[in-house]
Amino acid sequence: MDPNPTDDPYLWLEDVQGERALRWVREHNARTEQVLQATPGFEATRASLREVLDSQGQIPYVTRRGRWLYNLWRDAEHPRGLWRRATLDEYRRREPAWETVIDVDALARAEGENWVWGGATALGPEYRRCLVALSRGGADARVVREFDTEQRRFVEGGFALPEAKSQLEWIDADHVYVGTDFGPGSMTASGYPRVIKRWARGQPLALAETVFEARADDVYAWASVDATPGHERTVFGRALDFYTVQLSLLQDGRLVPIDKPADAKLAFHRAWVLIELRSDWALGGRTWPGGSLLVGDAAAYLRGERGLTALFTPTATRSLAGWSATAGAVLLDVLDNVASRVEEWTCPGAGAWQRREVHAPYPGHLSVTALHDPLLEDDPLAEAYLLNVADFLRPDSLQLGRTGSDERQTLKSRPAFFDAEGLRVEQHFARSKDGTRVPYFVIWPRGAKADGDHPTLLYGYGGFEVSMTPFYSGIVGRAWTARGGVYVLANIRGGGEFGPAWHQAAVKAHKQHSFDDFEAVAEHLIATRVTRPARLAIEGGSNGGLLVGAVMLQRPELFNGVVCQVPLLDMRRYTRLLAGASWMAEYGDPDRPEEWAWIARYSPYQNVRADMKLPRVLFTTSTRDDRVHPGHARKMAARMQAQGHDLLYWENTEGGHGGAADNAQRAQMQALEYAFLWQQLGQRA
Repeated sequence: MDPNPTDDPYLWLEDVQGERALRWVREHNARTEQVLQATPGFEATRASLREVLDSQGQIPYVTRRGRWLYNLWRDAEHPRGLWRRATLDEYRRREPAWETVIDVDALARAEGENWVWGGATALGPEYRRCLVALSRGGADARVVREFDTEQRRFVEGGFALPEAKSQLEWIDADHVYVGTDFGPGSMTASGYPRVIKRWARGQPLALAETVFEARADDVYAWASVDATPGHERTVFGRALDFYTVQLSLLQDGRLVPIDKPADAKLAFHRAWVLIELRSDWALGGRTWPGGSLLVGDAAAYLRGERGLTALFTPTATRSLAGWSATAGAVLLDVLDNVASRVEEWTCPGAGAWQRREVHAPYPGHLSVTALHDPLLEDDPLAEAYLLNVADFLRPDSLQLGRTGSDERQTLKSRPAFFDAEGLRVEQHFARSKDGTRVPYFVIWPRGAKADGDHPTLLYGYGGFEVSMTPFYSGIVGRAWTARGGVYVLANIRGGGEFGPAWHQAAVKAHKQHSFDDFEAVAEHLIATRVTRPARLAIEGGSNGGLLVGAVMLQRPELFNGVVCQVPLLDMRRYTRLLAGASWMAEYGDPDRPEEWAWIARYSPYQNVRADMKLPRVLFTTSTRDDRVHPGHARKMAARMQAQGHDLLYWENTEGGHGGAADNAQRAQMQALEYAFLWQQLGQRA
């Protein structure tokens, strides 16, 4: 099977803003809303979900910049958001007196734009000047403008970029490194910056000096400036693919390659270098396994010395989820059978690194973020960190801790958005086709027993080394489990739950393992009488949309409903659509016959046939998704509809890859999805 893409009868649906395509979208949106909004209780569900999203009880998560903690807050009165700040002392209060820095809604009204907040890059240690990114409708492409946080205004004549997928990094108050769309040849095939220039204040962008270039077939190029006193470093990088990176250090005006394994992540922190391995590394008579985190003296490492210490090495059940560094310690997020633990490593003086396990709730999900600002010489928060604690039934709490102690202060807590009394969580293991044990979590509704008749929603992702960990969701609780539904979260290969090897077992020619694992979980749910096919639905987004699209075709008899969100589906053309070329390290190159041979076996768009008996599917996407092209979902829906399959399609006009630009849009989208699920699976009589 090797169809000619130009023979595709639905190619016109890839014209994102084409009138014919938009007319098709409007017609399908109207039908879907008519069908699903008629579901009993739809309006009440939408209002309930909006209440959760807009709740003043949500935790205002923060980013530290000097003496300020910054937060982007959205609610019913501020759907686009308030970018605001408070000191730590103020943040400790039950109701902090926030200072508004930018009112995104007011700015959008004043400028006649549908702005969505895209983040800010601040110049330390004062953090007065910021490069503020604003997106039209939630797209990845953004407009960037310099902003003064003290005067609360954009800087006249300051740094500014038109809409593009750009990369900006402060050098000093009057210079930045910039990668953007400079014109033909300046972007990679993936649509990201290929050329990095040094740009001076007041200088026309066209005159900025090129200082670094990647190749056209790389994913992107970037620059990173570390201004830590005594440890100043500027690093340039080329992402050769999604997992392979080449780094160069700027020394005395020239670029010096940094030696490391090609697929390893390398970062500097003060006097340390930290290297996170994806593959085994033979070094100095021993081999460090993939998934390890190594640390060493940065200056010695750059001289060619390799005296490294392992802060973490994986086991069959333990993997590294991430790390964060204070002034004197490295804090590790460790997954232990897909539940979190935190470890603290310190190196006093010239001594050996010492490990301490931080006492924290288990099992559940923990995420730790150091508050240390390395640009401040006498940082009062040098050893402080934030710990977020959550699980499926317990609302998140945000705690302030310090290294060397297990005492923490709870700063913020979410309210309980649903009654969890009588609900329970279990972890089980399915056996995949090749014998691999695949874990999954089951959240049981109140009073539920294994009688084989529960409406059950199975969610999965299985790609890009992304782990599916326990989380608290007022949306899932209110719309599903509190109403009698079973929710299942699968930890299939392709994710990162058990480290890089778990991911690498399901890439390229081995992608089928993700689908086999997901199908095995579904089979196990049926075999253990959690549910039956008529009461089982699957859901996934992005790579997870590919997952459910493929599984829907391979094992349609297992399911009675599919929610396929912002999906990849046409794997013959995915590399030619928006950022698709950047994912070839995950899926392979369909233009190479030997690689298309394995992709062709599962690509949903090429494998759907009229003679298949398929479960009903709801496709959702966004016109403004400039990461995964909405043409994937459009074309799949059009082809299936022409073949006589029953489906629904809904495309939000805004939202980018997240599918929604504000809480009202998100509540509408999710209410439609749950209305579809209840229609398909029905409630117990």
